[in-house]
Amino acid sequence: MDPVKLAKLQAQAAANRLGGKGTVRRKVVRKSKPSGAQDDKKLQGALKKLNVQPIAGVEEVNMFKEDGTVLHFQAPKVHAAVSANTFAIYGTGQNKELTELVPGILNQLGPDSLASLRKLAESYQAIQQGQRTTNPAAEEDDDDVPDLVENFDVEADKTAGLD
Repeated sequence: MDPVKLAKLQAQAAANRLGGKGTVRRKVVRKSKPSGAQDDKKLQGALKKLNVQPIAGVEEVNMFKEDGTVLHFQAPKVHAAVSANTFAIYGTGQNKELTELVPGILNQLGPDSLASLRKLAESYQAIQQGQRTTNPAAEEDDDDVPDLVENFDVEADKTAGLD
């Protein structure tokens, strides 16, 4: 066999080898996928230790944070141990602003959240009023025309005397 071809084939074989000498040559590295079922089994085991019971019929769960945002779960799985005052809620949660959920959650708001909502509404109204009074197009027009003073002739004489 030609020594050049032999060296080339050995170089290709060495490039495809993952382990040491004598291991199987592979062209593609297979990665094992993490199993979601394994995580679910661990969760079920932890819930069993807490002695919780599943609660059916929960459509949504909202957790109000101190910063005014809401952790919103749509169709979560809820387990509870009422005697231990322990609730387990799991599913995909989303951080949302309080204003996004307002019509549907008014009956869920506590006194702290109502105060936060009131402050938010007042700041929103102030922003709206500020936008009405300050119109950027009107301000640009005002830059071209100087402000009038009561005694126009006197002011004109003062500026003429300075020249």
